[in-house]
Amino acid sequence: MAGGPLFWLVLTVRKVRMLEFLQSLTVDYTLRVVMLGAVVLGITAGCLGSFAVLRQQSLLGDAIAHATLPGVGLAFLITQNKSPIVLLAGAAAAGWLGTLFVKVITEATRIKKDAALGIVLSVFFGFGLVIITIVQRLPTATKAGLDKFLFGNAATLLASDVKLMLALSGTVLLLLFLFWKEFKVLVFDHDFAQSLGLKVHRLDILLTSLIVIAIVIGLQTVGVVLMSAMLVAPAASARQWTDRLSIMVLLSAIFGALAGLAGALTSSLVSRMPTGPTIVIYLSVIVAFSLFLAPHRGLWWDWLRTQKNRKRMQTTTMLKNLLLFSEIRTDPFHPHDIAALNAIGRGAINKTMADLQKRGWAKQFQDNRWALTPQGLTMAKQSLEEFEKEILA
Repeated sequence: MAGGPLFWLVLTVRKVRMLEFLQSLTVDYTLRVVMLGAVVLGITAGCLGSFAVLRQQSLLGDAIAHATLPGVGLAFLITQNKSPIVLLAGAAAAGWLGTLFVKVITEATRIKKDAALGIVLSVFFGFGLVIITIVQRLPTATKAGLDKFLFGNAATLLASDVKLMLALSGTVLLLLFLFWKEFKVLVFDHDFAQSLGLKVHRLDILLTSLIVIAIVIGLQTVGVVLMSAMLVAPAASARQWTDRLSIMVLLSAIFGALAGLAGALTSSLVSRMPTGPTIVIYLSVIVAFSLFLAPHRGLWWDWLRTQKNRKRMQTTTMLKNLLLFSEIRTDPFHPHDIAALNAIGRGAINKTMADLQKRGWAKQFQDNRWALTPQGLTMAKQSLEEFEKEILA
């Protein structure tokens, strides 16, 4: 019991720290604002990112995010106002203009969409960096703070900024709910949606516009560079867990919200830890976990299924080989030497025979000879019949 007091002391200290942390959540105004903003961003980006991933437009989010940078700079240069509404409006206009350029390039030239996205991304981002550099040289540059749109600065979020994010997010989610059926058909079968008489072109513009708004919402939190991860990572993770769009959107929103919440909390606990990159790190962990352990598509479960199928194939093949040897003699249960089975078999023969014996389908004799059991003979004939049916089919 010597370690008892030490254990209770450590437990008490941890409880005190936890109580202090929970108290800080209710007292720390900045933390609550940042947490709410990060959660709102995660939910919105997760929902819209699902459609971008399913439409194989993951790079579109990256291109739009980078295209918003010159809009922020130009909005400030024109208005000399650093109000979030003005800057985000400029970002939205530039992002939408970038998507329009992608559409014009792909339709008017022979350049493919991926190349067009790369062109728009690099040109707009380069132009944006030039504008930001010009802004930094102005007398009001120290008051502008436009550089935070590159990598985000969630600590500077104000309650008014979060209210604006909530308004934009609510509008996006409401439109997503109202046009759910149309977007669902558009994502999975563009031609079928057109045959139903849907305004495919208008729906495409609307969905792209919603993605632009979702990106604009996250500029202050994670910035231009990391915003594409907020769109793609939650949706890519959710896709590993389900084949239904509704569940995928829900899971993607949950993953985005959890990453945003965890990133905000971690950055508040660790000094000089930026919120945006921390959120992306948590998203990377969720993606890695989903890629390896998701039941339907996870690499671990795929490996287990492959091993199971391989073992089943080896067992079936060995049963057929034993049946082939048994047909040579009048006695179907006559034992055969393992060397003969090795000559026509492949794979882990010894493990396969041990598995057959464990199931009661084969029996081992002296001198390492093997024979079918009555149950094994039945299974071998059944496997052969199923194989012949597959061939005929």
